[in-house]
Amino acid sequence: MPRLGWQGEVRRPSLEGGTMIYTLISPLDMHIHFREGAMLRAVAPLSARDFAGGVIMPNLVPPVDNLDRLVRYRAEIDTAIGGMGFTPYMTLFFRAYSEAELRAARPHIIGVKLYPAGVTTNSEAGVQSIRDAEPTLALMEDLGIPLLVHGETGGFVLDREREFLPIYAHLARRFPRLTIVMEHITTREAVALLDDSPNLYATITLHHLQITLDDVAGGLLQPHLFCKPIAKRPEDRAALLQAALTPHPKVMFGSDSAPHPVHAKEAAACAAGVFSAPVALPLLAEIFAQHDALDRLQTFVSDNAQRIYGVTPPFKRVVLRRESWCVPQRYGEVTPYYAGRTIEWRVVRDSGEQGQEGARADANAPN
Repeated sequence: MPRLGWQGEVRRPSLEGGTMIYTLISPLDMHIHFREGAMLRAVAPLSARDFAGGVIMPNLVPPVDNLDRLVRYRAEIDTAIGGMGFTPYMTLFFRAYSEAELRAARPHIIGVKLYPAGVTTNSEAGVQSIRDAEPTLALMEDLGIPLLVHGETGGFVLDREREFLPIYAHLARRFPRLTIVMEHITTREAVALLDDSPNLYATITLHHLQITLDDVAGGLLQPHLFCKPIAKRPEDRAALLQAALTPHPKVMFGSDSAPHPVHAKEAAACAAGVFSAPVALPLLAEIFAQHDALDRLQTFVSDNAQRIYGVTPPFKRVVLRRESWCVPQRYGEVTPYYAGRTIEWRVVRDSGEQGQEGARADANAPN
């Protein structure tokens, strides 16, 4: 893929006491699963510590598919992360909405998330037919509400995203004023589609920048790397990495951090999801530094998302230092991505702006 221009602010690494540091301004995670109850209280501060905001997924049980449910869920999130300088950008679960419902919800949401029925966790109430969804999509286009999509079919697991790409192309043509975000893309064909459709955008996860299907199932099965969409081939990973490092002006970071308790992951019916929230920024810094692209990380993790969605997150200065640390085996009941492994970068705190945030997140660290 040719190197594309980008409009974000150039933020270059510097040295402090002989150690390389890099400062991000208001990083954003544009795809997070917070869950509810005790799990939310455990994991949400880990994202709020490092990010200024994030797009919260609505596939709960029952789904977040009405304004009352959304307002209650937002209040629960605010209680869990209060005072941490983090904006939860809320989404509704796609269903047939009336114009009145969407108008009432518009001030409270960043978009509506479409799940094809049964393709991922808690998506049984998802869309059965794209054609049946079009009246609601037309309303969203008129009201300027973005559409976020988990783009997979029910076909063979490695082909599910590729099979969905013609649907993306159809929607982009059918609703040219509708902002459509292809969530957590995993294939080189999806990257290429960005250049063919002006109103298509995409999020890319941390783990899809690093792993392939061989890491998941090439030897002993690695349940904590199992996710949907599943990791693909090395050439797909290479295309995603190029898009992120450039960075392509239509891609944003979205972790798809999806916590499950250990008993749900290390089980015969393994739940899909990679819990990457505690390590997202350090590992992204490591990846970008390895490719001599650290000065572009700001654009990938914040600037593009602000421009695409038209949001202004709270100001938050996040300092990354090249300083190795070992990832804990557990955060509460959840095994994180990179558990037990060493990362060469870490987020550092100070006694000022970050102090309260660090203290809140440390309370959720493993015992």
